[in-house]
Amino acid sequence: MKVSVTEAKAQLTELVRRAEAGDDVILTRHGHAAVRLVPVKAVPDRKSRRALIEAVRASSAKKATAGPDAARSQDFLYGEDGLPK
Repeated sequence: MKVSVTEAKAQLTELVRRAEAGDDVILTRHGHAAVRLVPVKAVPDRKSRRALIEAVRASSAKKATAGPDAARSQDFLYGEDGLPK
């Protein structure tokens, strides 16, 4: 997308967000291309994002331990008669 520098002043936040998302943002001066907004860090592609998510899931599954049953997790708060201690 091409945007004049004058217009870009009013919508800079949105233009930066779009550039970070991978959109081609070119700022123009007097109708001629002046600068291009590009993200500092390359946007990862879908395949690499999916691989990262799967790695995090696998890592967390190894660390997870079974805890108490949620239905019984607060039994220590109540006496044998079912009333609060």
